[in-house]
Amino acid sequence: MRALLLGVLLSLLAVGGRTADLPAAPAAQREDAEAVARAVEAHYKHAVTLRAVFLETYNSGETELRMESGTVYFRRPGLMRWDYTSPQKKFFLVDGHYAWFYIPADHTASRASARKSADWRTPFALLTGKARLSDLCRGISVVPNQGGPSSPPAGDVVLDCAPKHKEAFLDAQIEVDRTDRIVNVLVKQPGDVSVEVRFGNWEENIPLSKSLFRFQPPPGVTVVDQQALAGSMD
Repeated sequence: MRALLLGVLLSLLAVGGRTADLPAAPAAQREDAEAVARAVEAHYKHAVTLRAVFLETYNSGETELRMESGTVYFRRPGLMRWDYTSPQKKFFLVDGHYAWFYIPADHTASRASARKSADWRTPFALLTGKARLSDLCRGISVVPNQGGPSSPPAGDVVLDCAPKHKEAFLDAQIEVDRTDRIVNVLVKQPGDVSVEVRFGNWEENIPLSKSLFRFQPPPGVTVVDQQALAGSMD
């Protein structure tokens, strides 16, 4: 199962709900990992709701490369929903108590305690006010920009997160743009597996109904309780 990821979200608010077009922080400050982390957390602290499009790339060494895309939603406190639209419709949802994963074509939904879920998306709940980077990272550092075509744009900073718990993931890198907005997250996992998520078209403080973050399994759908299943295998 995919392991823990991490993230934070969005930029400071501007008049009319648009992202503020702020100047980049001084270069010295952008080289201070803790300062960048605090700035990102402060920006997300002011957002009650968030929405973005995403492109997710799953890479398992030389054996598998899978790309999926869709729209992600966040709402304080502790709610989020990942709607995948391509290549297959499915969604991952945290309703404040449970983490749900549902693929309509399979007629099966899985449920786990949000606190105990091992799904890599669960830590993104910190974007809804449930945690801080320091809760997930044993240490945070700035990845030096080596230049070249694969380097981030000027003004962007890549933070490297050394996890507190190695069983969660081996390493995570978070790219933050010049307005302290997260634009890319790369997580490396055991077995030469990596998951990368690129975000775009961020919107904040938009109307999002709480019903968007609720799931009632349709008739005929089998629900698998992950904790009960794990207990039966002990």
